[in-house]
Amino acid sequence: LFGMWNVGFQHERATTDWALSPADANHLQCLLYGAFKFIPIYAVTIIVGGTLEAIFSLIRKHEINEGFLVTSLLFPLTLPPDIPLWQVALGIAFGVVVGKEIFGGTGMNILNPALTARIFLYFAYAPDISGDKVWVSGSAVAAGTEGAWIDGATGATPLGYFALNGADTAGMAEASTLNIGWMDAFMGWIPGSIGETSTAACLIGAAILIFSKVGSWRVMLSCLVGMVSLTLLFNVLAPAGDGAAPHYLALGPEWHFVIGSFAFGSIFMATDPVSAAQTNTGRWIYGFMIGALTVLVRVLNPAYPAGIMLAIIFMNVFAPLIDHYVMKANIRRREVRLGLQ
Repeated sequence: LFGMWNVGFQHERATTDWALSPADANHLQCLLYGAFKFIPIYAVTIIVGGTLEAIFSLIRKHEINEGFLVTSLLFPLTLPPDIPLWQVALGIAFGVVVGKEIFGGTGMNILNPALTARIFLYFAYAPDISGDKVWVSGSAVAAGTEGAWIDGATGATPLGYFALNGADTAGMAEASTLNIGWMDAFMGWIPGSIGETSTAACLIGAAILIFSKVGSWRVMLSCLVGMVSLTLLFNVLAPAGDGAAPHYLALGPEWHFVIGSFAFGSIFMATDPVSAAQTNTGRWIYGFMIGALTVLVRVLNPAYPAGIMLAIIFMNVFAPLIDHYVMKANIRRREVRLGLQ
């Protein structure tokens, strides 16, 4: 719901005034416009992905599992609102077939299907899913076009801005072309994919997942610890003095927490009970590495600023190996305690 509202809010800003505040927005109009963008994406995901799930279930003579309903809601939230619907169909087909069904279906996949679908689109159709074609930035609106209906506009997301311009956090709130502050990013009325912008909304989701015992709080917390640890290390290594230009290394953990998909990924994607580590110790290692790798990819390879996505998929592959060595270590400790070694 917040994602739909923000799509409409960003559209209203783009067609009127970039300085428009959330309090002054037409909330019903924002929500309706966002629904106009989101619902077709969601419908295509359900139709294409659901059909493929049904086909594989019939072939294998399994009952159709409701697990796809989770994938079908998470995947659209990772997308920009102006993505072509044929790409949505292609992405979810890849995610269901390659990310899930070839491993044996529900409960057998080693990769998160929604994230697999998103990564496929990220590399196959990069101009349409990331970077300059996602949203709009800047305050200039062409004369005579105020309030006009537009199909799309260009501009960098906050994550893309930092990747290109460095960590000019002092000027971020006032002088930058994005004209946003930390609280704007935390609340979510900023450019970004549909579901990723609001860290506040993601934290509400985290509370629900933890309370319902669906998502692991160990994974969420260790992702945060890993992100903060490596960010502080990079802060120490950042160039300083002698008029050195601001550098991405100097970006603080508070900004890494609220820009990009860090909150969304660490709460809703990394905690996937099938593709995440299964042991408690393994979850700490798994989550810590996701947080650290996210910052590593963002800072040292700004060509791929969406580091959390790549970090989660990478650690999905290593999760079984982590669990294997955690269990071996537990067995060894028991054998020593019982005098068997």
